Amino acid sequence: MPAERRAPSVRLDPTDPIDLDESSFDRAAAPTVDAADLSPADQQTAPKAAFRWPRSFSALQVRNYRIYVCSQLVANTGLWMQRIAQDWLISDLTGSAAAVGITVACQFLPVLLFGMFGGLIADRFGKRRVLMITQSVAAGLAILLGTLAVTGAVQAWHVFTIAALLGFVTVVDNPTRQAFVSELVGHAHIRNAISLNSSVFQLGGLIGPAISGVLINAVGQGPSFMINGGACLLVVTLLGIMAIPESHRTGAATADASIKDQVAEGLRYIRRTPEVMWAIVLVAALALFGLNMPVILTAFATTEFNAGVGGYSMFNTLVAIGSLTGALLSARRSASPRLRFLVSCLVGLGIGLALASVFGIELLFCATLIGIGIVTMLFMTSANSLVQMTAPAAVRGRVMSVYLLMLLGCQAIGGPIVGSAIDHFGVRPTMLTCGVIVALVAVSAGLAMAHQSQLRLTVVRSRVPLHIVHR
Repeated sequence: MPAERRAPSVRLDPTDPIDLDESSFDRAAAPTVDAADLSPADQQTAPKAAFRWPRSFSALQVRNYRIYVCSQLVANTGLWMQRIAQDWLISDLTGSAAAVGITVACQFLPVLLFGMFGGLIADRFGKRRVLMITQSVAAGLAILLGTLAVTGAVQAWHVFTIAALLGFVTVVDNPTRQAFVSELVGHAHIRNAISLNSSVFQLGGLIGPAISGVLINAVGQGPSFMINGGACLLVVTLLGIMAIPESHRTGAATADASIKDQVAEGLRYIRRTPEVMWAIVLVAALALFGLNMPVILTAFATTEFNAGVGGYSMFNTLVAIGSLTGALLSARRSASPRLRFLVSCLVGLGIGLALASVFGIELLFCATLIGIGIVTMLFMTSANSLVQMTAPAAVRGRVMSVYLLMLLGCQAIGGPIVGSAIDHFGVRPTMLTCGVIVALVAVSAGLAMAHQSQLRLTVVRSRVPLHIVHR
């Protein structure tokens, strides 16, 4: 007989024991919703919405979130334009795939070193004001790089330095952005809002590379940086018109505690919450070996298919098409995110990377890129939803900072490694190795979760002959 299921609970006290039974492996725990999890904007705006949005767009019932989504569409289009221009600029300046990886490392290394402090800022200060500051700084850096590129004075060290400075902006901006969304829409719409955010990001990934590719061919990389600077300033303007009070969710104890104690509190919560811990472990594996597409696609465009900047832009657009599809599919899902689903997505990604590495026909390679985008985005939206839906508001910023530290910081490690491997062994063997590693890590993590949960397979006489039961 299958054992009785027990719903795991969320605890902040590190001395409380936590049972990791099969429900932890199958689905994320859904914390009880109370008034503290709903923002004032959600309580005032959502009940008054005259138009009922479809389930796939339910978070758009909140007016402030609609403004936020518009700002993110503009910002992400500009961001993708800058990414394409930055990768191609450093490739032109150095002719090295390793240099592209170093650029990725410069941008994400600050997250790896200082990510937890960004989450602390997100938990202690008004999130809208913080985002306005970070976007203003990002605008200034983009305009500076654009000016250097337009005047012809740009050098490789300029790109590395500005990428590192943008990394410090990301340390604060990303966890604040994640926590800000949950405050805008409330607990009921978190999953849908995360999926819509991913959809908007990937829609920008469709528009941005196409525009940037045309501009680079016509006038060079500089205008793409300038446009991104203007997009960041527009985001600041839209954030300023939101009709919400400037507040934060931290209590007196958090504000009075030392920085060390506050950081430790977030880490203790992750360690004592298996759903969050395993999700972050899987995200780290993805970031190390599965999110190096800028380095890999640059090499494919220049050495394998001789497609030039137009081909590189097209490859990124195809990944974005798949990612947008995955985000929209995720928005339609109403079930709680499951760790088992995350493992399955990572296995699928590993298989996709391995297949793309052996396809010598460009058409088949391009088709595989769409599939890679789909499974990657299904994984990322589900992992993000699991973490945010499980973590209480009091520590959500710090928990998300660790999540983003793994997601972005591990790319700082993986980017140079993959770039160097491409220079020494070629892009196809490197991509194949990344795919195999991702799949093996996912399978190993799944087996470890099952062992930790004391799950085993047994055969019983019933209509459903195979059961997973608690030992």
